[in-house]
Amino acid sequence: MPHPVGFDNEKYLEQQLNAIKERVSLFQNKLYLEFGGKLLYDYHAARVLPGFDPNVKMRLLQKLKDNAEVILCIYAGDIERKKIRADFGITYDSDALKLIDDLSEWDINVAAIVITRYEKQAAAKAFKSKLERRGVKVFTHGFTKGYPGDVETIVSQEGYGSNAYIETTKPIVVVTGPGPGSGKLATCLSQLYHDHKRGIESGYAKFETFPVWNLSLKHEVNVAYESATADLKDVNLIDHFHLEAYGNVAVNYNRDTEAFPLLKRIIERITGKPSIYRSPTDMGVNRVAFGITDDSVVREAAKQEIIRRYFRSACEYAIGLVEIETQQRIELILSDLGAEIEQRSVVLPAREAAVEAKHKGKGNEGIYCGAAIELMDGTIITGSNSPLMHAASSLVLNATKHIAGIPEEMHLLPPNITESLARLKKYILEGKKVSLDLDETLIALGISAISNPAAEMALTKLKELRNCEVHMTHIPTPGDEAGLRKIGVNLTSDPNFSTKLLFIS
Repeated sequence: MPHPVGFDNEKYLEQQLNAIKERVSLFQNKLYLEFGGKLLYDYHAARVLPGFDPNVKMRLLQKLKDNAEVILCIYAGDIERKKIRADFGITYDSDALKLIDDLSEWDINVAAIVITRYEKQAAAKAFKSKLERRGVKVFTHGFTKGYPGDVETIVSQEGYGSNAYIETTKPIVVVTGPGPGSGKLATCLSQLYHDHKRGIESGYAKFETFPVWNLSLKHEVNVAYESATADLKDVNLIDHFHLEAYGNVAVNYNRDTEAFPLLKRIIERITGKPSIYRSPTDMGVNRVAFGITDDSVVREAAKQEIIRRYFRSACEYAIGLVEIETQQRIELILSDLGAEIEQRSVVLPAREAAVEAKHKGKGNEGIYCGAAIELMDGTIITGSNSPLMHAASSLVLNATKHIAGIPEEMHLLPPNITESLARLKKYILEGKKVSLDLDETLIALGISAISNPAAEMALTKLKELRNCEVHMTHIPTPGDEAGLRKIGVNLTSDPNFSTKLLFIS
């Protein structure tokens, strides 16, 4: 039974395409369109809007490709700190390289890469050299002199004028980048400044999916955005500029609303005439609400995403990646919503699996881990750890057995393979743990499939686990996390460590 759908991509694409074309026509056929959020693989949007294509923005760009090109921004500080994109587990600079490749595959031209707030940081210099040696145009922009208060200096040769001008040829220039704070807005305004010096009356607009301006302030989709940006302390609020200008309620968030008066002054200083924008909501071209076809389905999906964010922030706090305030913010959001973490269907079964493993004495090092997955037909399958394998490994093997109709007692991994791997890990590689993590288990399953028809059948069913919900009672080890990411499940875990060893944790 397929999961309920609450979003129509085709309706959304048509509305969004028309909105962008209409905005371009307001200027001299030149628009710098700041793309917030993720250009590709927008899994947050796909989770809160069931039916939303994670790559629908790229489909939109492809429809505009004859009239659009891309500038990709990355903050030098993110390169230096090796900031990680959580859904892929790769650094922002690696994500930028991946995005260039992805855009090329979609036949969309990347005009240039801009390294923003560049101060010749060692890692940023190396990244710049790597790109230039591969024939990619790279520009560097320093911190804008006079920002944020001195508009005269900002809009001068000392401010935006000190940045190199990026030559573009298409009417629409999409300015995007990995993560918040990448310098997209400053790049747009810098280009605007140079264009107007050259007599080109270009304009600026913003395309950001969340928060959704024409859903209510406390709509679960907008609340899910707050939970996703709890570490940034983003707060949704009513756009009072929009309310005063038009008498209509629109939702925006604190950073955009706070920045609007300054941004409006900068744009008016650049163009030399009153801005067409009377509110931060005016600047946006987002039409995502018009793609929602079933509000109740979307509300429930967004509530489930908030619960996922609770578990994620709890684990990040345990690991030391965020402060306690982030976790407390999401707890308040959950409380205001009247939601309980146990409303995530896989939480209690995973915990029960851990208790059952303890009763049977099947743990490893005295730690008992449970895991549960909800299959697309609603069936919940569990797994637990043992001296032989991790809970994630047990879970995936059990799930594929169930889908393939393979009896539970049948081995997918022959004992000679698992024993051989255990000897390799313990005696040759001198590992401290010999039980198989999921990454290792998947490789072993692939080897076993050569001679074991049941393993071959289970292997073909792995694809059916994509987008299924999974919960674990312990934070996954790197090998488990990598395996679950490759399979493509929506993972949460309790903030407990699966081993007493600090390095492996």
